[in-house]
Amino acid sequence: MKVAIYGLKASEDQKEFFVELFAELERKNIQYTVETAFKEILESELSMSLRSEVFSCYEDLQESIDMFFTFGGDGTILSAATIIQDKNIPVVGVNTGRLGFLATLNMEYLFESLDNILNGEYTISSRSLIEVQTEDAEIEFPFALNEITVTRRETTSMITVDAFVNGEFLNSYWADGLIVSTPTGSTGYSLSCGGPIVHPGTDTFIVTAIAPHNLNVRPYMIADDSVLDLKINSRVGEYFLSLDARNKPLSTDVKLRLKKANFNIRIVRPHDKTYLMTLRDKMFWGSDRRN
Repeated sequence: MKVAIYGLKASEDQKEFFVELFAELERKNIQYTVETAFKEILESELSMSLRSEVFSCYEDLQESIDMFFTFGGDGTILSAATIIQDKNIPVVGVNTGRLGFLATLNMEYLFESLDNILNGEYTISSRSLIEVQTEDAEIEFPFALNEITVTRRETTSMITVDAFVNGEFLNSYWADGLIVSTPTGSTGYSLSCGGPIVHPGTDTFIVTAIAPHNLNVRPYMIADDSVLDLKINSRVGEYFLSLDARNKPLSTDVKLRLKKANFNIRIVRPHDKTYLMTLRDKMFWGSDRRN
C-alpha cells in the first residue's frame, strides 16, 4: 500500500504526532509520498528528516496511490482537491484543529482508527463538484468542491447576474453577488447567506444571492444535471469569480456556464462517524446552550 501526505501548515506542538505517524507507517510497511511544500514545512518548522518521495501537482501524483491523507481542516481538503482531481483516490481528512464537516477524524484519535482505515474498514462519501466553462477566459482547475461565487469588484455598487437554467431565464439577481453551491458547500458561505443545509447525497445545486436588493429573493435549488448560465453586469466592467478559496478577476464580457463535474472527490468516513453526527456536533443541535 502507498499513501500520500498533504498539509498546509504544521506547528511545533505537532512534532511528536508526525514523528509517530511516519514511524507507524514504516512499521506497517506502508510506502508514503509527501507533498513538496509540506515536506519543507515539516523539515524546517519541526526539524524532521524525511527520506520520502515527493509530489507537488496533479501530474506527478502517482495513480498507484491508495489513499490521500490531509492534515489541517476542511480548507486543506479543498486545496487537496486541486491536486487529486479525477484520480479517484480516497481522501482521509485528519483535523488538526476544530471539528470540520469534511475533515472529521481528529488528530488525537487517528492512531485508534488507522488500522481500520488501512484495512479498508470505512465508508466512502462521494462528493460532487461544480465545473465552470467559459469561452473568453482560461481558468486553472475550473472546478469547486464547495461553491462557485460571483461577486462585485472594486465598487460599492451591486452587480446584476442574469441566470438561466437549461436555457430558460431564471432571474436577474441585483446583489453583492451570487453563490452556486454543492451540497458539500451548503454548510459554508451559502448557509451564512441564508441557504439551506443539504445532505451531501442529494443531487442538487443551491443558488443563493449575497445581500440581494429585493428581499423576496430566496435561495433556489436546481438538479445537478442542469446547466446554469450566468451573465454579469457591473459598473466597473469587472467581477470576481471565486472557486472555493481561489479568486480570479474577470471582465463582464466573460459569461459563465456551470455544470456538474464528471468526477467526484471521495471522502473517507470511519464507520462510527456519520454526516448527521458531524452536523449535530458542528451545529450544536440538541444542546442546551442557555447555561
